Amino acid sequence: MSTRPTIRWTHVFVDRPVADLGAAVAFWTAVTGTTVSEPRGDRGEFVTLLPAGADACVKAQGVGDGPGGAHLDLSVEDVPALVAWALGLGAETVAEHDGWAVLRSPGEQLFCAVPWQGESERPPVVGGPGGATSRLDQVCLDVAPDAFAAETAFWAALTGWESPAGAFPEFRPVRQPAGLPLRILVQRLGTDRPAAAHLDLACSDVDAVRAHHETLGATAVGRGARWTVMRDPAGGTYCLTGRDPATGSLP
Repeated sequence: MSTRPTIRWTHVFVDRPVADLGAAVAFWTAVTGTTVSEPRGDRGEFVTLLPAGADACVKAQGVGDGPGGAHLDLSVEDVPALVAWALGLGAETVAEHDGWAVLRSPGEQLFCAVPWQGESERPPVVGGPGGATSRLDQVCLDVAPDAFAAETAFWAALTGWESPAGAFPEFRPVRQPAGLPLRILVQRLGTDRPAAAHLDLACSDVDAVRAHHETLGATAVGRGARWTVMRDPAGGTYCLTGRDPATGSLP
């Protein structure tokens, strides 16, 4: 088997229907304290959310089918090595491009292997009304019950990151090294359904951040033990979680 390359940076893509991409980008730039890049792609379907004085870790993509969701880009110095490593762990190649590739995990999660562009400065915590702070710092992979253990093992082996037991048995974090902007959380669903992914924000005060997001057009659709499920103005689901925005840890 090939040698695992070091993950040097990560991006998360906010995937939303092309028709709703403008609404999604307006919302996510507001809640992440970023500005939007010039569009890229044949249809202007790709943009980057640009933080001031730091390196970007959030992008948005207009998709043609389905409601969208989220996916990870893993940045490395040797893309073919990462592809070979992923295939050895049971992933599949979906598409090969010039210098990068789209892959699918054993649990059917799409992700991309892309070249590292020298990113190193993590975006800061974002302040909000009343002093509440937040940070988009986690991609939650929603997997069927039978795939939970294998998918957790895959992502831990793919990245080489630690994967300790979570606070709840249905969650398993895959924690990035210090300095990288995004960690992975694998969530065991209660029923079988196709794999999906959503964004999580760490919040110093979930209710205050929720209220702020509602003024920007989001809607609260559910509540858990330490999180609130939201829907953004483009219809995408995400979660506000009661974690320290600076460290990502539970209080």
